[in-house]
Amino acid sequence: MLSIGVIGLGVMGQRMLARLAGHARLRVTRVWDENPEVLAQALSHYPLLRAATGAEALLREPGLHGVYIATPPGPHITLTERAFDAGLAVLCEKPLTTDFDAAHDCIARIERERRRAAVNYSLASSMGLASLQLAFGAASRRPLGALRDVRIDLRFATWPRPWQANAGAWLSQRAEGGFTREVLSHFIFVLQRVLGTADVVSSRVVYPDDGVGSELSVEAELVAAGVPVRISAGLGGERADDNRMLWRATEGEIELRDWFGVTQQRQGERVQSLGDAETLRMNGMTDQLSHWAAMLEGRSHSLPGFAEALAVQKTIEAILAGKT
Repeated sequence: MLSIGVIGLGVMGQRMLARLAGHARLRVTRVWDENPEVLAQALSHYPLLRAATGAEALLREPGLHGVYIATPPGPHITLTERAFDAGLAVLCEKPLTTDFDAAHDCIARIERERRRAAVNYSLASSMGLASLQLAFGAASRRPLGALRDVRIDLRFATWPRPWQANAGAWLSQRAEGGFTREVLSHFIFVLQRVLGTADVVSSRVVYPDDGVGSELSVEAELVAAGVPVRISAGLGGERADDNRMLWRATEGEIELRDWFGVTQQRQGERVQSLGDAETLRMNGMTDQLSHWAAMLEGRSHSLPGFAEALAVQKTIEAILAGKT
């Protein structure tokens, strides 16, 4: 059994506790959150958990193999460095950081000391990403022909989404939050895992007039491996979370829809579903935990490392900076 500590019991921390409950290999043994009420609520739901007296104290608990950092972005790198000091492996939430220099230093340490660290991009273990790599990745034989373009469309009835209502004010503020960092980043990760680093050709970002709130809409054009990528994201419609990523090639296309849904179509043929979206989601989540266990044990895995996550964030921040 691999023992895990969890720092941060907001929406993502709570979801991870639920996912790990009863897992055959991974067991959460220590938790901490700066909000005493949130911490008490988690302990009432999971009576076998034990609370640490603070984040630093949790990292020093004997017997831990790794830590899941689910705080807002600000302390991610500091907590990661402290975890490394304690000899722990790290799974961190994204966005990775608010300090690129500190992130570069951390990545250098990971490489120098061969530390084990990854960032929680849920699509890393998805059927959608696997299908795209087979069709368009570096080792692909191009069964759908040459890739012509990629389109990403995101719409949200409100931001934050209803299930994020208790996540904290930071999520709706432009300094650290917004749907570009929280949602678009997952699809930029997929794009860059398949094609390599994307360059921002142009972007237009609309913010509220209060100077504090996160973006209302984003329109952007990127290029990755010579392939044009168009992004349209914003508030509107009735669905809490409507997302679509369409990859069009000369002889067919692949579409990711509603996170884990995947369809493929060859020219002249009917659209083929690669599986029920909910089943694919469950499979992807299960596979992700298996890869996490592999990382904790020092085995090979497909979870994105800090360097890959920072490359995603640099693209995201370039989009948010606006470019004409």
